[in-house]
Amino acid sequence: MTDTRPWLKNYPSGVPANVDIEKFESLVDYITKTCEQYAKRPAFACMGKSLTYKEVDVLSNQFGAYLTSRGLEPGDKVALMMPNLLQYPIALFGCLKAGITIVNTNPLYTPREMEHQFVDSDVKGIVIAENFAANLEKILPSTSIKTIITTSIGEMLGAMKGLIVNTAVRHVKRMVPKYHLPNTVTFKEALKQGKRFALPEFENGPDKVVVHQYTGGTTGISKGAMLTNRNLVANMMQIKAFLDPYIEGDGSDQIILCPLPLYHIFAFSCNCLAMMSIGALSVLVTNPRDLDAFISEFKKYKVTGLTGVNTLYNALNNHPEFAKVDFSSLNIANAGGTALQSKVAEEWEEITGSKIAEGYGMTEASPVVTTNPKGGIRIGTIGVPVPSTDVRIVDENGNVLPTGSVGELQVRGPQVMKGYYKKPEETARTITADGWLNTGDVASMDEDGYFRIVDRKKDMILVSGFNVYPNEIEDVVAGHEKVDEVAAIGIPDDKSGEVVKIFVTVKDSTLKKDELIAYCREHLTGYKVPKHVEFVTELPKSNVGKILRRQLRDEELLNN
Repeated sequence: MTDTRPWLKNYPSGVPANVDIEKFESLVDYITKTCEQYAKRPAFACMGKSLTYKEVDVLSNQFGAYLTSRGLEPGDKVALMMPNLLQYPIALFGCLKAGITIVNTNPLYTPREMEHQFVDSDVKGIVIAENFAANLEKILPSTSIKTIITTSIGEMLGAMKGLIVNTAVRHVKRMVPKYHLPNTVTFKEALKQGKRFALPEFENGPDKVVVHQYTGGTTGISKGAMLTNRNLVANMMQIKAFLDPYIEGDGSDQIILCPLPLYHIFAFSCNCLAMMSIGALSVLVTNPRDLDAFISEFKKYKVTGLTGVNTLYNALNNHPEFAKVDFSSLNIANAGGTALQSKVAEEWEEITGSKIAEGYGMTEASPVVTTNPKGGIRIGTIGVPVPSTDVRIVDENGNVLPTGSVGELQVRGPQVMKGYYKKPEETARTITADGWLNTGDVASMDEDGYFRIVDRKKDMILVSGFNVYPNEIEDVVAGHEKVDEVAAIGIPDDKSGEVVKIFVTVKDSTLKKDELIAYCREHLTGYKVPKHVEFVTELPKSNVGKILRRQLRDEELLNN
């Protein structure tokens, strides 16, 4: 660690400069001790059904033992492919207890994307929601998958409720296409059989890779970031350090809404792992796009916190029922994944009376790197680095830049991944010889250690030699009262190389292009003002709600 960490003076009282990453030998050690400590508390809830920490511990033992009985060995890979369900933490912890490496998989993947990930990671088993099993059938012969466990949305909700939910999903909404897969077993049957077997003994040190978390699918071929016990334990403790100032008493009243999918690294570390450290109840939202159902969960529980992305917070702000929620217990709202727009943050505070703490992370850092601390939230920044973490700004040659300069953000700390699976050259380009992670994000640091993300290097627009950052354009445009969502990209131009084009969804259909461009001229210098405006009904988004600029660029080039 360097001694030049100006951000430490902004840490809340009691937050350490460094965390004890040796406190737990492994994730299994952490999970086992945490479930024992909070045994009687509810750990996870979904659709009105909850499981205690003890129940999750016991069920995951059974699940891990079942996998072992099927011939899966420590070090083998198992894919988890489902939305937020009670089955997820059981399967996750069961795999870890059996020494199996997790391959988190987005259930919305196409067969092509599934095949790439499963073949690349050498997956031998899968736990898959039946809704997506038809896609697995299409590519199964190309993979090494021999153990298939299917699960239904209602499988862990109890007999009556489970029947109602599954009937609706299968027969009313017809969300389960027909499929034929060999030698499948249901999730509950796996749990039942697992009672007859024991968990294996295996080496489980800090450097053991326990998760393959795929990243880069929207910017190229998806790569498996190898995350170790040390990476994930360290990041859990780093998150907990910044979480502790929010907690009064023993934490038994903490109820955290989890709309982000647990297979995504943001929710995986922040919700599934870190919230356990304070004995919180995590309420899993299966379909966050159903805002009515999401808001009903908000009304049902005395929610103390939630995680989300800009698009989710914006959608809630604009929902007529959201302002009717009782926010008296809410004190933690965290944003990440993509830039939090100032207008969205300000509207959230007006409605809820609480601030959103924006943070920054990436899959390769397990993921959290920085966050805004309690009592020191600054809109427009990603906050300060978490404990045991160094962050710096460098130029294109890797030279450290002075405070206030704009350059690439680099990270060094115990949460930085081991590397990309089977991709040593990619790893060498991403992690320097002395351990600095090249993030590919353009940022700056204020004098007192707060960081600001300017944009992704790959998203930067070059107008007549001037750098234009989409985040800035989008933040300005989103400030217009008639605008709902916006995405900015660069498109080719004969005179200036590139010009700015914006894609806009509106709250008010009376908005005209000339009105919006005039508004931009008031707030942006000439070369940054959009030259093209396209009104659309919706913007393409990733599984966690991140607007996909690359898709817009590709479609633009294809059509012109």
